[in-house]
Amino acid sequence: MHIFIESIEHALMITTFVLVIMMAIEYITVKTKGNWGGFLKKKSWSQIFFAALLGIMPGCMGSFAAVSLYSHKVIGFAALVTVMIATSGDEIFVMIAEIPEHVLTISISIFVIAIVTGLILNVFFKNKTLMKLDKNHFENHDKNTECFCFEKKVFIEQFKKITFQRALLIVGILLFIFFMLTGNLGHGGWGWENITFLIASLVGLFIIVTVPDHFLNEHLWKHTIKKHLLKIFLWTFGAIFIIHIGTHYFELSKETLSALANKYYFLILIVALLVGVIPESGPHMVFIILLSEGVIPISILLANSIVQDGHGAIPLLAESKKSFFAMKAVNVLVGLLVGVIGYFLRF
Repeated sequence: MHIFIESIEHALMITTFVLVIMMAIEYITVKTKGNWGGFLKKKSWSQIFFAALLGIMPGCMGSFAAVSLYSHKVIGFAALVTVMIATSGDEIFVMIAEIPEHVLTISISIFVIAIVTGLILNVFFKNKTLMKLDKNHFENHDKNTECFCFEKKVFIEQFKKITFQRALLIVGILLFIFFMLTGNLGHGGWGWENITFLIASLVGLFIIVTVPDHFLNEHLWKHTIKKHLLKIFLWTFGAIFIIHIGTHYFELSKETLSALANKYYFLILIVALLVGVIPESGPHMVFIILLSEGVIPISILLANSIVQDGHGAIPLLAESKKSFFAMKAVNVLVGLLVGVIGYFLRF
């Protein structure tokens, strides 16, 4: 039961953050009539550097945002891969605590590898994605004056005749904020991630409170909430629940890996790559511990870091399974190449 409840809480946190990011993108896109991401669409190479910066951000916030940008075709597949290679997820915080002497090396390495990989893929993909979206996936309604957000004239009138959708979303966001402030949701304490979740929630609340009824119903409710909420939550919960069950009952002991590491570098490398495929923060921690104790070389952890992306890619499963598995396939190949080079160069 504890694992079940913990999985629900974790999935709720991720889903809320992703939806707020999607609402913010929808809000900005309508306000700018779809032109805000123009500089990224016009110059596909700029997406790669932007994506690498998103990915190198501590935690999974950058990858969450990237999935939203990708699902709206603001960035392409090459940029998506770049983000996921550069992302270390929550493991970066453990690295800082356990192996501070290696953090800078690993961070710079995956940042450079991510950019090089992205630029190579960009030659073949440009702005292309692997998603099939209908032509109305992003509706700007630029001819409809009701889409102008924060109309002061109708602001008070809207609350006198508040719609069910607006009331439900306001109550939902307020409850989420309340449970975060009381410590019933979140990672414990007020670290960087919890503060980011709180800020994102307040941004979402501002958008929900201020936008006109037309925008809320057509863009936020019908497009973002109805199309994405349940799908993202179920995929997120399912993945996290299965992973928690697996890691709780079938934990791969450090002793087993330690015994194999001395003689079977490539076996450990393959295990590190396969574990990296798991879209969750947690299973990867063992490689950080093994490196901190000098059991494995840094190249193993580097290969694992290239493939793994914390739980930042879980929402991508809900949006496009094809994109998820294609991205993971590319990352595994890059991680394998780095691991092989590491073996021969002895690092």
